[in-house]
Amino acid sequence: MLDVLNRANTPSSTLSNPVGLRHDQWTPLEGLLHWEKSQPDSVFLSQPLATGVQDYTWKETAAQVRRMASYLQSLEYPKGSRIALLGKNSAHWMMADLAIWMAGHVSVPVYPSLNPKTFQYILEHSDSRLIILGQVDDWQTMADGLNIDTPVVCLPGTSLELQSKSIQCWESIISTECPVAHVNMPHEDDLATIVYTSGTTGVPKGVMLSFKSFQVSSQAYSQVAPVCLEDRMLSYLPLAHVFEGAVVFATALRHGCQIFFIESLATFNRDIKRARPTIFHCVPRLWVKFQQSIFRSVSEAELNQQLQNPDTASACRQAVLESLGLDQVKFAVSGSAPLPTRLLQWYWDIGLELLEGYGMSEDFSYSHFSRPDAKRIGYVGQPLDGVERRIDTQGEVLIKSPARMLGYYLEPEKTLDAFTSDGYFKTGDMGSLDELGRLRITGRIKELFKTSKGKYVAPAPIENKLMTNQIIEVACVMGAGEAQPVGLLMLNAETVLKMSPDEVSKLTHELTDLKNAVNTSLDPHEQLACLVVVNQQWTIANGFLTPTMKIRRNIIEERYSEQIEGWVNCAKPVVWQL
Repeated sequence: MLDVLNRANTPSSTLSNPVGLRHDQWTPLEGLLHWEKSQPDSVFLSQPLATGVQDYTWKETAAQVRRMASYLQSLEYPKGSRIALLGKNSAHWMMADLAIWMAGHVSVPVYPSLNPKTFQYILEHSDSRLIILGQVDDWQTMADGLNIDTPVVCLPGTSLELQSKSIQCWESIISTECPVAHVNMPHEDDLATIVYTSGTTGVPKGVMLSFKSFQVSSQAYSQVAPVCLEDRMLSYLPLAHVFEGAVVFATALRHGCQIFFIESLATFNRDIKRARPTIFHCVPRLWVKFQQSIFRSVSEAELNQQLQNPDTASACRQAVLESLGLDQVKFAVSGSAPLPTRLLQWYWDIGLELLEGYGMSEDFSYSHFSRPDAKRIGYVGQPLDGVERRIDTQGEVLIKSPARMLGYYLEPEKTLDAFTSDGYFKTGDMGSLDELGRLRITGRIKELFKTSKGKYVAPAPIENKLMTNQIIEVACVMGAGEAQPVGLLMLNAETVLKMSPDEVSKLTHELTDLKNAVNTSLDPHEQLACLVVVNQQWTIANGFLTPTMKIRRNIIEERYSEQIEGWVNCAKPVVWQL
């Protein structure tokens, strides 16, 4: 354990020199070179453009990676230098990551939706020598975080106003550089990437992940079902997050799968139908939106009637899955936050093998996963191969994963505090186990708050209970220091704007019934004084949600802190904030 902590806080340039890989020391680069040799003409990356779709074979991908790696080596940065990578998901984003490794450096992926202060902090804290920049929706917001002296390489299709003194274009580099003469082949223990946490609270921490983390996590899906060359995946969640990096990027490089990208959120439905993924991953808020899209075409009551009729059930399931673009999926994965139980059951009812998993940045999403033959609603499954876990006396989930981080970059004290003396990572999550060893997450220790009655409330389980009405997109329970907690609800904006006064009245009654039903399942001190329908959309852009669409609880609490006492004492079951 002490060796891990010491390595975790050693600058990357002083880590062990790369050596020839043994057979069991797979890295993403080894995956690229293997498929380049064995499947050179098979399509690896499929990039939609305004003019059509550009496919890149394994051979074409490797050729561009080799040339960009040659350029990066020509800059003569010290080995293990940090290179930032910012932009929406794209084929060239993945090529850039591979080129950084091939040149012997460390990638620093950055969310394409940060405020300039956080963006600047990450670049400065990581001491990034260069930034590879792709498309960003709101670049004007982020631009102030980029130092004018930072060199920039622009990915294809990037059209951003830049003040940098040194700007190069990917296309011109690829057209002039020769392929790299020396392919850096890293050791599994070498630092591969520094992933900065999305930061539901506080300053982001730089999670250092080795190539071994990629090696381990790349095999997670194959423990659930066979993964092969014919499998297809859609990359659309931020590649700066470990969920996407582990379940898409690493998996595809290990098993030779094809990766499709989306052109934009507006074209998502078209892009997913083009990809027809066989393995699909998503976060709870988007699973809600998929369901809402179905209910806009057919009422929930009518759909249930067809699903319960033996004569129409099979055709109905097929039609629903086809309309979502998920009819070829052999299993789907949900992560990042708990799924409402009713929503999970709905997907099972329409024939989608939707499985929940559990992992963190600090273990590269390699922790727990549900199995098709042992899934249980409300549980995130059993440990993946090599994972050890226990629940401590305070109810905290402790994990020892073979994919665990090297540590927090430049923060040895925080690294030491993150582990127990015998090497288990302190997740901060509370949990329990059932008779088959399946894990249930019951809340976050740091999210517990105390009411004025001196009783603690865990908000996450209550929020999950509230997410049963399909019009509710996000819920947040708050009430520290108050007599009772309240539940804040953000509804689907498009639906609410179209509602008539009678429909609003009907929904108010439905929400009242929901509050009463939830309260009957809670202890008296947990019961909600009221539900509040907020008039503001909580988004990634305005800071209320993380890039993976989890609520930033501290931001929400700060925004509504002055109003909560009035809501607690209003004596109304449902309050519409106008």
